[in-house]
Amino acid sequence: MYKIVKKRELNPLTSLMEVYAPRMASSSKPGQFLIVRAHDKGERIPLTICDYDSDAGTVTIVTQVVGASSRQICHLDEGDHFTDFVGPLGEPSEFIHKTAEELSKMSFLFIAGGLGTAPVYPQVKFLSSMGAKVDVIIGAKNREMLIFEKEMQSVCNKLYICTDDGSYGKKGLVTDLMKEILERERYDHLVAIGPMIMMKFVTLTAKPFNIPLTVSLNTLMVDGTGMCGACRVSVAGKTRFACVEGPEFNAYDVDFEEAMRRQGMYKSIEVEKDHHCKIGLDHNKRAAQ
Repeated sequence: MYKIVKKRELNPLTSLMEVYAPRMASSSKPGQFLIVRAHDKGERIPLTICDYDSDAGTVTIVTQVVGASSRQICHLDEGDHFTDFVGPLGEPSEFIHKTAEELSKMSFLFIAGGLGTAPVYPQVKFLSSMGAKVDVIIGAKNREMLIFEKEMQSVCNKLYICTDDGSYGKKGLVTDLMKEILERERYDHLVAIGPMIMMKFVTLTAKPFNIPLTVSLNTLMVDGTGMCGACRVSVAGKTRFACVEGPEFNAYDVDFEEAMRRQGMYKSIEVEKDHHCKIGLDHNKRAAQ
């Protein structure tokens, strides 16, 4: 049993939880994910690791209410326990293999959309601790849905915010703001995490600038082990499994059209049963709009 030692509401639909899991906290790396079950008859839910503290023995997750399973998780409170809390899973971000000396000479721009802001945070935190220059764009539907603003400000060099309705920061799409920044700033690497449709257009926008770009396909995952096959995606013409070979891939090699079609395969079942098993379903909803 894994105890929730801290819970905080980020907005009316989204909760942050710190869970006591010392072995996972000591072995987690940026880019990885875990699987939780709220109770012994609950569904296995993949969630990206949003932070970890090896000294406190805690791992942080962020969950948004989009269906029955996520609602069960968000209804848990401080002092409650998860039946299962398994990880870390997946391949960590490639940059962790670089030395501090190498990273201190590099500059990164992260583009985060919606819930994708949560898994961006540990990556930015790690890179900044290595001396890298890291700027971040956060996009959200409106000010109320914005998360991790203060946390991100504390670890990045520059923070840019845009909202769809203009209620906070710059009004418009992250791709418009990203293009403006790339025309005046130089970066060695770009990273995008968010709705599939956002990552597709970030990739198209970035391509003329000829800058390496990494995307996370965590929204495709269902069982998190590769057994269900739901996260199959074509990368550089080969079939890859996001949960065991990713979730991060070279953006320019990803077949986004195929990935979005695969996401759509489960939408009718999820709606009928009010039973959503893919992380970041809010990303799927935005992709369908």
